[in-house]
Amino acid sequence: MADQSATPPPKDTVTTRTPTPTSPVAIPAEDQNQPVIQDGAADEESKVVADESVTDATLATAAQEEAPKETTPEDKSENDKLTENTAETKVEDGVEGQEKLDEANLSSKSAEEGSAVVESQSQEPGNMASTVETDLNTEKVTETSEPAAPAANDAAVTDQPPAASGAEVGEPEASQKEESLVTSEAPKPGTPAEPTKSDLDGQTTLAEPTKSNLEGQTTADEATENFESTTDASKADISSSVDTPLTDGTKALTPITKPVEPIPEGSKPASPQDPKSTTPQHEVEPVAQQAEGTKSTTPQIDGNKSVTPQASEKGNLSAATSPTKTLNPQVSPTPPPTAQTVDPLSVPSTQPKPPPVTASSQLGQEPSTPSSPQKTALSMLSEADEANIITGNALNMVWSFGLNKAIPMVNLSTDSRSIIMYACAHTGICYNFENNTQKLLQGHNNNISSICVSEDKRWLATADKGPNNCMVIIWDTNTFFPVQTIFDAGDQGVLALALTPDARYLATISAGAPQVLCIWDWTIEGDTALCSATLNPSYGVQNFVLFNPDDTTQIVSNSDSQVIFYAWENGSIEYFCPPLTDEDFNKPVGKYTQSIFLENTNKCLTSTSIGNLVVWASNKPLTKAIDNEPTPNKKALKLVKVQDRGINVLMVVDSQIVMGDMNGHVKLFDQNLNLVHWYQDLNIGPINAISFTYIEKWSLEQMDTHDYPNDCSLVAKALPMRSFVIGSTQSVYAQITPRGTDINVILRNHDSPIHSVITHPSEKKVYIGSYSGLLQIWDYQLRVVIASRKFEKGYMIQCMAIDPRGFYIAVGFTNGVVKVLDALNLQDEDTEVFRYARDAITHISFSHDSQFLATADGEFTTTLFKRQYGTDVQPWVYIGRHRAHYKEIKDVCFGIELDSNKPRLLTLGKDRNLVEYDLENSHKDHLLLLGKDRIEQSAVPQCIAWYPPLNKEHFIVTANDQYKFKLYNVTTKRCRKTVLGPTYGSPLKKICILPTADEVNDKQYMVYINDDKVGLQILPLDGNPHNSMALVAHPGGVTNLAASFDGKYLFTAGGPDTSVHMWHININALEAQSKLGGEDLVPFYGLMEGGREGELFAELEDYFYYAQLRHQGINTMMKRQVDVKIALSEVPYVMRAMGFYPSEQEVEDMLNEVKFSRYVETGEDVTDIDLGAFIKLYINHRPAFGLSHEKIAWCFDVLSGFSSEESSIKRGKFLDLLQRKGEHMTEYELSEYLTTLLGYNDEGGSCEEHVFDPTEAGSIIVDNLPIDMSTKTFTDDLLGFGFYQQPDILDLEAVDT
Repeated sequence: MADQSATPPPKDTVTTRTPTPTSPVAIPAEDQNQPVIQDGAADEESKVVADESVTDATLATAAQEEAPKETTPEDKSENDKLTENTAETKVEDGVEGQEKLDEANLSSKSAEEGSAVVESQSQEPGNMASTVETDLNTEKVTETSEPAAPAANDAAVTDQPPAASGAEVGEPEASQKEESLVTSEAPKPGTPAEPTKSDLDGQTTLAEPTKSNLEGQTTADEATENFESTTDASKADISSSVDTPLTDGTKALTPITKPVEPIPEGSKPASPQDPKSTTPQHEVEPVAQQAEGTKSTTPQIDGNKSVTPQASEKGNLSAATSPTKTLNPQVSPTPPPTAQTVDPLSVPSTQPKPPPVTASSQLGQEPSTPSSPQKTALSMLSEADEANIITGNALNMVWSFGLNKAIPMVNLSTDSRSIIMYACAHTGICYNFENNTQKLLQGHNNNISSICVSEDKRWLATADKGPNNCMVIIWDTNTFFPVQTIFDAGDQGVLALALTPDARYLATISAGAPQVLCIWDWTIEGDTALCSATLNPSYGVQNFVLFNPDDTTQIVSNSDSQVIFYAWENGSIEYFCPPLTDEDFNKPVGKYTQSIFLENTNKCLTSTSIGNLVVWASNKPLTKAIDNEPTPNKKALKLVKVQDRGINVLMVVDSQIVMGDMNGHVKLFDQNLNLVHWYQDLNIGPINAISFTYIEKWSLEQMDTHDYPNDCSLVAKALPMRSFVIGSTQSVYAQITPRGTDINVILRNHDSPIHSVITHPSEKKVYIGSYSGLLQIWDYQLRVVIASRKFEKGYMIQCMAIDPRGFYIAVGFTNGVVKVLDALNLQDEDTEVFRYARDAITHISFSHDSQFLATADGEFTTTLFKRQYGTDVQPWVYIGRHRAHYKEIKDVCFGIELDSNKPRLLTLGKDRNLVEYDLENSHKDHLLLLGKDRIEQSAVPQCIAWYPPLNKEHFIVTANDQYKFKLYNVTTKRCRKTVLGPTYGSPLKKICILPTADEVNDKQYMVYINDDKVGLQILPLDGNPHNSMALVAHPGGVTNLAASFDGKYLFTAGGPDTSVHMWHININALEAQSKLGGEDLVPFYGLMEGGREGELFAELEDYFYYAQLRHQGINTMMKRQVDVKIALSEVPYVMRAMGFYPSEQEVEDMLNEVKFSRYVETGEDVTDIDLGAFIKLYINHRPAFGLSHEKIAWCFDVLSGFSSEESSIKRGKFLDLLQRKGEHMTEYELSEYLTTLLGYNDEGGSCEEHVFDPTEAGSIIVDNLPIDMSTKTFTDDLLGFGFYQQPDILDLEAVDT
């Protein structure tokens, strides 16, 4: 693969508007009443429009090789010098020389051990020969050409990526797959590294972590080193680079390592009690030096508590992750990231890091030479590298495409990093737009509803809202670890939150009504707020909150219709709600959007949806003296018309008022509302977020201002500004750099629900389409957009499919149109637009040979297209349509005939019918049917797939709404097996067989989605609950699923959350879970009430013996034959005795499943069943959640036509329905069953060889059954279930006594 260079992303030139100097629009004092000068005329002035140059960024991999950097004597530590002196000691002949050498070596070893004790805990133990540094997007493989010196405090080693030759860029070596980064001892000079125990034993299981894995925990500072690299550092590397020839003749840049500044002696972090402190610190607990080879001593988190960060006197912070709650106990939750000992508060030590170890040295191999194939620094993560950031889950999210445009992003950029943070469903995304990498902040179970960050960009708070399991999480942005979690911060979650400038206090407003404002000191443990105030629902939904930067006891919040001012102190809150109507100033006010406090005054501003600014001032008697004392008692002082369009963003930065509006403009005003500067022609849509970069030592007086734009004053002086990031309602994020006034588009994503995602059959591409009409092709390895197309208005993408050869993409739209596109450039293949459906296209699929294309639409109709060949014909031609279903079509799939390579087309409907179409005999305008089979009796099938050939018999598999998988013979369509499916809150919506290299010999797996989760299932299906797992993918709902061609990644579409998540598949974790769950019958015992030792199992054993007695005859005098098996004819009776009441169709399916279970292998029927097989049969066929009263009540409501509150059916109609509807029941059978249930026959009736006399049955039924049959009468009186029975009061009193 040829080396490619990365092209930097394009920058759009933004036109900055410098308005003509006007008279200042000053905020009047209380005793002044000056007219307001509007700036409408300024908007009509001539605009300077710059050329906009937007090009798609193209990223590629580039091979890099770095020449080894010689270590100067000045860079070496004392231990290094001692080691060199020892190595250079000339040993004279004789015993005396040998003793001197031993003594020198001993001294060197002692010096190394002493240095290791005082080393920082972030220092990796041991000497290392080379390193593999990873982040979430790029892999940097650095290697020293010479073995490292044995000293602990070695000189800084220059990163040296080896040359890439002989292997495709982006693919790891075979020996490096499925490995983890571990820290091990480096070999002595001139000797290869010795293999560790884990290397010799192979892969480690979840239950047995190897010693090398425990030793190889990297610190958070090292894990985020590449992620937080800055542009300045990159420029320094390039400017100081050396061209090094690679083996293939190309040249690579050799970066020069920048020295680390030392930490000043005597420096100490400020404590939270210090009034001058701007960052909340915590009480310290010294962290003990972790011994090599021991487990991490980081404390684990209690399931109901959050852990505050504990810092040592040296600034060490033990960051513990927050526990992740699950919505269903059976769902495998996303485990928190491994807690690691980090040192985020202190400056890195001057001691250079020891050279880390490469993956090759972990395996005990020779360090790779520059000619060995390795990945370059610009290439993406390999599988082995991604395994280092993946937890023990079988599915782990590694990337997210999309964003939540409704939640404003925040800029985490400083003078040392370029990062923005935005919400994507229930995950926070920290995106480094310089390196194109992501850090995923996972921990929420609901969609994130609000984000805020401290002034210094150090502390980040995220909150979610939902029906339950809501929380607020505080993150340290230096390590991206959670340091505090607040559970139950409000009813139904949190709608808005804010941090004080020093980040010590947090304000939250709950989402549920009535809303509650709470103040939290998150630096201490506990889930109790310092104070709170309950708000009247008449104030509207408060969706914005802000602290006063000058006085954090003052707070403002607003809804669309009401602004509220608060003052809190000593555990109490008072608040005022000043009224304001359109009549107060004789002009419309508009809906409130955001509010701010003006600096060094008691005034506030609130922006509105029609371009107004409401000026709030102290509600005191008017005096000539200006009173700036903060007070929450305010009134509307003035209404200032700033512009015609709405103001979405209002904030104060560096004593300037910044506004973002619906026009897509950003305007800057001074404190007197004099227009200073504005940015226009941004072309990203209405602004809904603005966030500035934090620079620690920002001083306007000491800055070089010649590159900055001029303000609009008469002097036209330079206007120094920090760079900032803006976000729009069109899901576009861009960075604006004041120097040069350039705009750099960071992200451009879908702004409408995403329902379609597919993957390429042979390349690392994923196709994403949304209701906005935008279709994008992503390279999911490089995480870049390859091509995109925006369809005209009205063309909302509902579904897509790609042909197995990867040449064509079929797109179905909500307006019924079908388009066939070129899979490479997304251009139309057909000049004809297929518009045969009048409703949305819901499903679309290609045949395996790419000869047929089938669609299903909202009119329950199937449409077929066929491929044509020739230069003068259209590539695809319409064949016909057929409405074979009378309810919604749930799935469409193509298969292959057993005896030929011809395709087969099947559709599955909500009407429980499986329809097969005659593709061979169908012709123009005539789509013929081959067969129609009703495959379900009561359940509703949801999805279908072709089951892999795991045995000689071929099946199709379906999943229904009763949490069951069913296997049907592909020829006869008969149900051959029923197994219990995943029961994770909702039935499965889509299933997909995970692709493998060899379908016959490789182990097979299935992936699936339900309402909000994604899961993985081991095949073959057997009902073992430990063979499947699931976790929350999109709390708002999962709409689609796709797997990569190599079976390593999954992609889930979130629909309304406008995002697509990319999941890495860890098969070993699922296999380990299955092994830990037990083998054979152990997992099924756990699904029985009481387990193996419970009462139900004991009853089953008794029923087994009794069934043998019945089969041999109750009254027989012959010798009994006691066996471990029973006859198949006894299975229905034992099932009913166990409390499962199958229908006759279900009984037939159970018997056929056992009877023909070995027919393909042996050609003989099975006539009996043992206890183990019966338990599996019982667990798989019984209802997943039993028979509920709600289900019976729903049946009565349907049969009675919802005629009354308590549905009832007339007795005659009830008896008639039992005989005519559903399975056929004769009058004799009905009378016997009813009289037996009423207690007039012996239990068991004719089944137990009792004689039934039907002559008196009629009168018995008439006398005992009421005229109106209700749900209570049927369940309690007739069936004896006791759903409505109340405990006897006398019995309760007896129990109490």
